[in-house]
Amino acid sequence: MLLLAFDTATPAVTAAVHDGERVLAESYEVDARRHGELLLPTIDAVLRTAGVDKRQLTDLAVGVGPGPYTGLRVGLVTAAALGDALGLPVHGVCTLDAIAHQARTEGLDGAFAVATDARRKEVYWASYDASGARVSGPSVDRPAEIEPGARTVGAGALLYGLPAASGPEHVSAGALADFAVRELAAGRALLPNAPLYLRRPDAQVPAGYKAVLPA
Repeated sequence: MLLLAFDTATPAVTAAVHDGERVLAESYEVDARRHGELLLPTIDAVLRTAGVDKRQLTDLAVGVGPGPYTGLRVGLVTAAALGDALGLPVHGVCTLDAIAHQARTEGLDGAFAVATDARRKEVYWASYDASGARVSGPSVDRPAEIEPGARTVGAGALLYGLPAASGPEHVSAGALADFAVRELAAGRALLPNAPLYLRRPDAQVPAGYKAVLPA
């Protein structure tokens, strides 16, 4: 297996190459306003560092959120285009699951929650049991709606003063790739390449139009 993974659902623009056993190369840059500019150069850079030609890839994995529409769609559209051009399967991964996986591999034990910034004074969040399995969510809520006293990792915990546990602030493509590889090796299906927005779009088509032309 040679899997390329990337995520644009948080302020981090991150990509990684995984050979089925370990991460060969990874890039991570936090810039919430430049997902579209940074993603393809980041992908090119990790492929060069890993010594992998894109035609050698066997799989793609992409973070499907939840996340803000503008950034999230950059990764999803890129995954769809690359998958179509290279004839590769595209596996969706919940971004919160990838953050939880990284927290667990870095030594976090017990039950915990993951929360990222959803703006509007809200968080995208999910809760995980002691084995690291997701038991609720993903959801979008006010920070106070997270289980009272739950240890929380992710930018949401830092922004809103939640009880914080040691763990990553944003998602890492290396962790996302490792999560995807482990799930596929265990025979568990991943998500489709479709966004987890969790909110209705701000722009709405008006329910009715005022006639301006004669019948």
